[in-house]
Amino acid sequence: MFWKFATTSNIDTLLEKEDITLQELMDDDDVLQECKGQNTKLVDFLSKVEVMEELVSYIITEPSEDTDDAVKYKYPNVACELLTSDAPQMNDVLGDTESLREKLFSFLDHEPILNPLLASFFSKVVGILLSRKPEPTLDYIKSRPDFLGSVLKHLGTSAIMDLLLRLVTCVEAADLRAQVLSWLNEKNLVERLIALIDPSQDEDFHCNSAQSLCDIIRLSREHMYTMQESAQDDPLLNTLERKETVQLLLKHMFDNGVSESVTINGISVLLALLEIRRPAPFGLACGVSKTLHGLSDRLPDFHNLLKNPPKKDVMSCTFGELKPPLGNTRLHVGKLLSAILITNTHNINVQLSELQIFNALLDLFFAYEYNNFLHTQVVQCIQTVLGNAVTVTTPQPNRAPSYDGVTRPTEREEQERKEEEDAENPRKVAPLLTHLFEDCRLIQRILDAWEDNRIHETEAGGHRKGNMGHLTLITNHIIENMEKGTNFERIRQFIEGMPEEDQGRWQKFVTEPLAEINEKNSRELGGHNPMHFSSDDDGDSDYRDIPFTSNSAQQAFTDYQLQQITTNFVDQFGFADGDFAEQDE
Repeated sequence: MFWKFATTSNIDTLLEKEDITLQELMDDDDVLQECKGQNTKLVDFLSKVEVMEELVSYIITEPSEDTDDAVKYKYPNVACELLTSDAPQMNDVLGDTESLREKLFSFLDHEPILNPLLASFFSKVVGILLSRKPEPTLDYIKSRPDFLGSVLKHLGTSAIMDLLLRLVTCVEAADLRAQVLSWLNEKNLVERLIALIDPSQDEDFHCNSAQSLCDIIRLSREHMYTMQESAQDDPLLNTLERKETVQLLLKHMFDNGVSESVTINGISVLLALLEIRRPAPFGLACGVSKTLHGLSDRLPDFHNLLKNPPKKDVMSCTFGELKPPLGNTRLHVGKLLSAILITNTHNINVQLSELQIFNALLDLFFAYEYNNFLHTQVVQCIQTVLGNAVTVTTPQPNRAPSYDGVTRPTEREEQERKEEEDAENPRKVAPLLTHLFEDCRLIQRILDAWEDNRIHETEAGGHRKGNMGHLTLITNHIIENMEKGTNFERIRQFIEGMPEEDQGRWQKFVTEPLAEINEKNSRELGGHNPMHFSSDDDGDSDYRDIPFTSNSAQQAFTDYQLQQITTNFVDQFGFADGDFAEQDE
């Protein structure tokens, strides 16, 4: 049986009018659906150059202030959707017509600040051109005077940042993509983006420039992971990973005065450079090494940020006033240190231990007892150091006798002897581990903090301090690594080297309060697993938990349902053939 009537679109009727206007079509609710459905008449009409010019005008021209807000951006929005409906005929006209390209890209000639909504429409249309008509679009972009400068001028607008990313990612052909990346690198895209992360620029530029660099790093590395052996060289990524580029970024971060926005966004770029999510190919590992090499000379500046951050006003909280607050700057420095420590680079470890970096971190840990974001970073840093393998190995001398048969030490042997002596020195072999247990007196600080918390809890109105949970984690990490970790012998030596009084306090702490806390934390809520049902309360032993797995329970229920379906199921619930007789028309 078929329906006699079907609804038809009003678009075809409108297009039969001789004086039909674009605005009349855009007022129809079906225009987008018909365009995406490739309505031939509609696409032919929209593909006319004069109509395309009108559509482009809608998305690059600021609506009149007198227009009602309810419909102010109606036509620009519809125009954008029509231009990005992915109709091949429209893409060809827009991508191949010089006047239309000129009109579209003239939007970048406007003075800042761009209308964010119109900028998003513009970015979306350029994105479809880069995807569907890459060659003519890229040729035009390259021929346009200082196109990159026009884009960067408006980088404070997020949609223009998206446009820059589309330029890097929307081109799929390998050869064409390589040409685009080379052209962007020749135009010093990376250096110009870094120059925007400077105290002289607005915060919007700091944020969007840093985000652009982070996206380029992650997407380029992801592309290399995906392509593996067939991956082509990425000039933008190579430039970003150079030591000189990292030093340029750090110069903008520190040499022109310290700004919280610049520091935070600069650190986000450094974190992206240090981030490797999977086992890295050799090229990516070299990139991280170069980043660390560029960072090494500036580690004192980051240590100084922990001690002297940008000034912040007093902050009132429910537990009192923070004078001063921790601030986002110091929190991000903690994140950066956590990422650096994961690389386990020996010369970096030595520098950090000489800077007494963990003393600064632990001071903040105990000073800001309610800042769990900071506590998490400090715990991660300590956990990493406890588990990191030794980066300096003991050399094996290989002496050879001289010509007169007398064995004499050579310069090489003297160097090896010195290295062998260094290998016996814990500060040379495990500098940060030694720094933690000897310089920072980590065990003693844990014991003192625990005792202070016990006294605080017994006072009138006293309560458990906010950092005690993370302090428990640190203690458990120490015990775990002391029992079976990479550095278990050294950690035991540090603890055995403590004064007898501290050793006694430590043993008592581990066996009594810590064991009690761990037992409480591992205890199931209510005394049993809430996922299991118990009938102990009603005392009926006939209803006990049946150890069905989820699959077994589902299978049992399915079997039960099948048993209910008898052979005469269809006869009971079916219809006779006569019930479907056609009705008289």
